[in-house]
Order: sequence, then structure tokens, then C-alpha cells
Amino acid sequence: MSDAVCISEIFSSIQGEGLLAGRRQIFIRLAECNLDCGYCDTDHAGGDTCRVEISPGSSKFMLLSQPLLLHDVLMILENWCSGLPGAHHSISITGGEPLLYADGLSQWLPELRQLLPIHLETNGSMPGALERVVQLVDYVSMDMKLPSTSGCTEHLWNLHREFLRVAQGRNASVKVVICDDTLQDEIDQVCGIIEEVDRATPLFLQPLSLVEGGIGITVGHLLRLQETASARLPDVRVIPQMHRMLGAL
Repeated sequence: MSDAVCISEIFSSIQGEGLLAGRRQIFIRLAECNLDCGYCDTDHAGGDTCRVEISPGSSKFMLLSQPLLLHDVLMILENWCSGLPGAHHSISITGGEPLLYADGLSQWLPELRQLLPIHLETNGSMPGALERVVQLVDYVSMDMKLPSTSGCTEHLWNLHREFLRVAQGRNASVKVVICDDTLQDEIDQVCGIIEEVDRATPLFLQPLSLVEGGIGITVGHLLRLQETASARLPDVRVIPQMHRMLGAL
């Protein structure tokens, strides 16, 4: 990717996943992804326009032409922060896969970080790109993609291991989406990687959200997977997608 940053949407909502679940954030969702997970609920294709919430929390959007300039994004966020002082905990840079734009983010993040801490949500498959921006973020929330759940291939394990090494010192946490097809061996693989890097890294087991509502895993299987992980790691938490439950963006 070039230094340009292609933004799908900017909005204000409650973080529904991982370490900062329950915190209100400003979300900057970037377009495009290097993976194609079967459960993905995000349209990450790029386009000529970007959706920007007219006012934070309104769920009403205006369309702005791409590419947005950093100056324009800063003006939007400064107005939101001054209009709602203290409401937002951080800025979530999400996607798609935001590290496809590592070169552009290396220029954007120092400016954005003057407003609020930076929370990077990533699929954890691009350790080289993370190295270029890791000192500019305050939180790294990485996915580990389970082959049985995401449809991604086994080759990601080594990338996930290296990615977690690079993320150390940046409030790193790991999330895995689980369903009835998730294997205990896969959870053991995740735990093994975390143990190699930093056993204290929080692990979040996230039940698969179904399009028709509910989750794609029985409570019994969920508890068995939690037992497997908790036998090896000190900080294992089960959190469904809270924003789905709240009906939030």
C-alpha cells in the first residue's frame, strides 16, 4: 500500500471486544484486508467515499470523498473530543486490516495520539508492518485465527508468534473466535504461543456471533475450551461481542 490511508468509516461507539470492552472509543475503520475469514461481519472493500458519523453516537452519517486528509480527520476528532470531554477512552484503529497502511499510519498516529491513546485492532498476521508503528500505539489487540473457525490456513501460527513478540510492551492481548467446530488442540496451540512469549498476556475467548442472533457454540463446549486455556494461562476471559448485544455500531 502507499502512504495514503483508505478509511471506510469513522464513528463513536462502545468497544465490544477484548481488553477494552465497555470503553467508549472513536473508531477509525480502514478498508481492505489480507485475509478472508469465513465469519467476518465487516465489509472491508475500499471505495470512493468514507462514512463519517455526523455527530458522535448519532448513527447518522455523511459521505466524504476519499482519500481523507489527516488534517480533516483531526478536525473531526478534535470537535468530538471538545464537544464530549472525557467521553472517549481512546481511538481504535481497526479494519479490515489496518497494518496494510503501516506507512501511512506511521505519519498519522503521532498526530492522532495527541488527542487520545491509540488502540490497534489487527488480525496479527503482519509482524513486519507492526514493527514500523508499534512504538506509536498504546494497546495492541491481536486476533489469532483458528483454522477450524476462520477458514485460514495453518501457516499463520508462526506469524502470530512473531507478531506477539513484536507487540510486547504495548498492552498486548490476544482474541480468538470460537465455535462448536473449535478444537481443543487449537486452543492448546494458542496457549503455547502465548506461553513462549509472555504467559501473562490476556486471552479472550469470543463466541462466534450468528447473523440470525445468538452464538455458534454450546455452553458445554465453551466451558471445556475455557478449562483448557485456564489450565495453562493465568488470564483467560470469555466475552461475546458486547456491541452486538447492545445493538451498537
